[in-house]
Parts: sequence; structure tokens; C-alpha cells
Amino acid sequence: MIRRIVLGMIVLATLVSCVSAKVYRELEDNYANLKAERNDLTDKNQELETANNQLSNNLKSLQKKYDEAVSEREQLKQEYAAAKANLENLQASYDALEKNSSSAIAENVKANRALLAELEAKERALAEENKRLEDLKKQLDARSKRVDELESVIAAKDAAMSNLKNAISRALLDFEGKGLTVEQRDGKVYVSLENKLLFKSGSWTVGTEGRRAVVELGKVLSQNKEINVLIEGHTDNVPYSGSGQVKGNWDLSTKRATSIVEILKENKGISPDRLTAAGRSEYAPVATNSTPEGRSKNRRIEVILTPKLDEVTKLLNEI
Repeated sequence: MIRRIVLGMIVLATLVSCVSAKVYRELEDNYANLKAERNDLTDKNQELETANNQLSNNLKSLQKKYDEAVSEREQLKQEYAAAKANLENLQASYDALEKNSSSAIAENVKANRALLAELEAKERALAEENKRLEDLKKQLDARSKRVDELESVIAAKDAAMSNLKNAISRALLDFEGKGLTVEQRDGKVYVSLENKLLFKSGSWTVGTEGRRAVVELGKVLSQNKEINVLIEGHTDNVPYSGSGQVKGNWDLSTKRATSIVEILKENKGISPDRLTAAGRSEYAPVATNSTPEGRSKNRRIEVILTPKLDEVTKLLNEI
């Protein structure tokens, strides 16, 4: 049995050696695609913030116009009431003068006609102002509804990611204090697993304890279908000193990320098109590389969970 295993390992090593260059190129392409996707997500996030700010400014402007229109309408109402009262007074005067003088009656008729014309003009202006006010109110209501919908969708996404973070934290509770952290920031959930939990030095084969952690993580991800999963491999700045299939830290970080992807793919509830593997070598440290403790933190796998933004994009296009 041992001879068969050894023979199988020799054959596997031979096959991997033959295709390592192609795998490396594919991983480089995957990394380029990932980088573009990350930039696109950053741009979309900026567009969301810009659109939200623009909508808030539009709301303030419409609110100001609405308030001004209300003030103008109240002024017209007062003028209309004053003109109506004046007409009533003139009518009373007309009735009195009609008894006394035909000339006074003619003057009163003239004044009445002028006042009626003014009153009709005020009524038309008030009607037009009411219509303009109603149009502004409709615009304000429509914009407010879209802003509310956008804020509701964003809040729902944040709440879903918060629930996802809590679910992952509960699932990986056994690994707390063993090089695993879970946090939420910028609308995403970051699961960081230090290499001491996953790999031996210079290796990209996941150990038993590390595999168990990744499998538990996969169980949670399989229940959250609308989440994209990016697996990033990271190293410290100490040059890779091994030999064989790995050409350096970047290659090692990529192979380690791919190893995590392969474990997650074993869970049939996770669609492979949600998974992306990338190696970032030493170029995204979270601690100093000048101490053993800092280098240990930098040698890690980061699983970055991002919600799909299709619904948010659709709302932005409708605004």
C-alpha cells in the first residue's frame, strides 16, 4: 500500500511539473481579472456614494423650491382675500352711491371692473402657482421614493452582510484564537486565516485543522447564494527559499489561494462562478515585516465576501 502511494505521488509530481507554467499563466490572468473586478467594485461603490450625495442635494433643492412655492401661494391667498374684501366694500359703496349720483355710480362701476379684472388675474396666478406647486411636489415625491428605495436596498445589503459575518463567526467559533479573524468593513466581510492554521512552511497543502475551518466556512457560504467569494493569498517579505514547483512568494500565495478554492468547490452548494483565487505575495501586509509576529500575521489567506449589486445598479439607472 505504501509503495502504491509513493508511486502515485511521483506520478502526480511529474504531471504538476509539466503544467505548472500554464497554471501560473492562468493564475496571472485570474489575478488581472480580479484586479479589474476589484477596481470596478471600487468605482461602483464611489458611484453609489456620488449618486446618493447627488440625490440628497436634489432633494434639498426641490424642498427649497417647494417651500418657496408654498410661501408664494400663501401670499397670493392673502392678496386674493384682500382684493375680495375690497370688492365687497366697493360693492357696498356702489349700492349707496347708486341712490345719490349717476356720476358716482359710473366711477364705482369703473372701479369695480378694474378690481374684478385684478381679482381674475390674481385667481389665474394662484391657479398657475398651485399647478407649479403640485408638479414640484410630484417631482419631490418621485425623487424621495427612489432615494428611499436605494437606501433601503443598501441597508438590506449591509444587514445581510452583518448576518453573514455573525453566521461565519458562529460557525468558526472553535478556531477563535488560532489565527482566524472575521470582520465587516466597506460593505464586505473579511475572513482572515493565518498560515499557521492552514499550511506548513513553504507548502500549499492545507492541513487537517485548516481544512476543517474552510469546510465550515463553505457550509455558511452555500446558504448565501448572492455572495461573491474572493480568496487572496498573502506572504511576508522573506524570499521563498524552497525549490521545485514554486518560483517565489507570488507563486506560493497564488497556489495557496487556489488550494482554498479547491476545498470550497467540494461543497456542491457553492457555484464555482462565485469563486475567484488570487495571489498578492507580500504587497498587501497588515502588520510590519520587521518582527516575527508581524510576519506571521502577514502570512495569511483572506476570504473577501462581496454582495451582488445588480439591484442597486438597476435603481441607479432608473434615477
